[in-house]
Amino acid sequence: MTIRTCLPWPDKRLRTAADAVPEITEEIRAIWDDMIDTMEAMPGVGLAAPQIGVMLRLAVVDGSTQRGRVVRLANPDILHSSIELREHEEASPNLPGVAAKIQRPRAVTVRFLNEDGVVDRRDFVGIEATSVQHQIDHLNGKMYFDHLSRMKRDMLIKKARKLAR
Repeated sequence: MTIRTCLPWPDKRLRTAADAVPEITEEIRAIWDDMIDTMEAMPGVGLAAPQIGVMLRLAVVDGSTQRGRVVRLANPDILHSSIELREHEEASPNLPGVAAKIQRPRAVTVRFLNEDGVVDRRDFVGIEATSVQHQIDHLNGKMYFDHLSRMKRDMLIKKARKLAR
């Protein structure tokens, strides 16, 4: 079990788009395993590789209540988003102590490379849809608070900095 350290905001890597994964190798599987251990230790419902300083398009998501149903995604891409929105309080271990209510599509269809190296397609709904969108944002160099107004974002970051002191 390897729990990785999450990069502290404002590390530049959190604002950098991650590189595509050309193929699923044992090294990629090991990174996913570390990501799952890290996610479970938080505890969280998802984690993207850039959050731990690995600049690859890798994510893990597990929104199940009983846990242990992790979806491993490489190069995830949203193919379809529902019109209906869902509000959920989001946070990030990269900016601890703060959270914000964000509206995102309630359901998404995502294409990704699965753990067997096969292109897969899956529908995510509810908390898992929120999490997979949150992780894809991280892979694109975005943070959840980028969805807030400038004023709310500035207040959130100011509060996080104050808590960090």
